[in-house]
Amino acid sequence: MNTRKFLLVVTISLLFILGACKKEAEEARTEEGTAPEAAPAAAIDPATAATVTGKVVFQGTAPKGKPIRMDAEPSCVKQHAAPVRSQEVVVNDNGTLRYVFVYVKQGLGDRTYPAPKEPAILDQKGCLYIPHVAGLQVGQELHVLNSDPTTHNVHEVPKNNPDRNQSQSPGAGPLMIRFPKAEVMVPVKCNQHPWMRTYLGVLTHPFFSVTNQNGAFTKGSLPLRGRSTTEGDAPPRQTPGVPPATSPARRKGC
Repeated sequence: MNTRKFLLVVTISLLFILGACKKEAEEARTEEGTAPEAAPAAAIDPATAATVTGKVVFQGTAPKGKPIRMDAEPSCVKQHAAPVRSQEVVVNDNGTLRYVFVYVKQGLGDRTYPAPKEPAILDQKGCLYIPHVAGLQVGQELHVLNSDPTTHNVHEVPKNNPDRNQSQSPGAGPLMIRFPKAEVMVPVKCNQHPWMRTYLGVLTHPFFSVTNQNGAFTKGSLPLRGRSTTEGDAPPRQTPGVPPATSPARRKGC
């Protein structure tokens, strides 16, 4: 397995475009809309599969999140040892960005990938959605939990999928949600606690990742052939003027 290096350029506005890795072969197809009707994907050969790794680096003065006032929910305030700030832009201590959703947008051809049987999990704890950014596949179950001693309201605000608004009381069972169409990103809010926001990337394939507390992402077992494009999205931010950033990354098995 050989190793090639390439550069991921991240522009922070609402979209982070992270670059492309080239090889001769078929034309890429845009990842949008409903899952394509095609033959199921064949088993991926680990010897020829690719791994994409990298970091999203922030350049400039890091913005500070706005303080969140939870005074109306004392039970949630007690769960936080320090004041909580909004998470529109989260710059890690090492100057990288957290919560960037990175995914393969083009290059998978007409392959289809069945949705995992295991559900994706979204929790409400301390009057925050955890995680702040996540990914799942079209048709995969999303289980929304309520770990707080207060009632929450789970309100999805998509463009391509059904708009749902459900109340969830303390101790209630999980809300089970499925998205029938691909969409990046789907905002989810709580009408009772307006500071609560999460963003979901819904794809027809499993090749996505979210940058962690070190700004890193990785995704293996990519059956890439020909030209492929990796792209990233960050949650919408309210403060304009963030400068662009660059991120060197490594792709194994091109």
